[in-house]
Amino acid sequence: MSKSILRIVLTILMYAGVVVFLFPYFTGRITGGIPFMILGAACTVVCGLLRCYLTEGDCARIPHHGRDW
Repeated sequence: MSKSILRIVLTILMYAGVVVFLFPYFTGRITGGIPFMILGAACTVVCGLLRCYLTEGDCARIPHHGRDW
């Protein structure tokens, strides 16, 4: 799987996690939707970190060469 396809899939899963997180707010069942909120937040964080580390590679500190001004 190429990096661009992997980036697109992880981005879609990241936004799907946000939708799952917000589902209890849309349905009006916040107290019963705590598992949805936990699952959605976990999915968003995991997919976001995987997207960053597997496809972009810019999570590490950017080295500075020369003067900073």
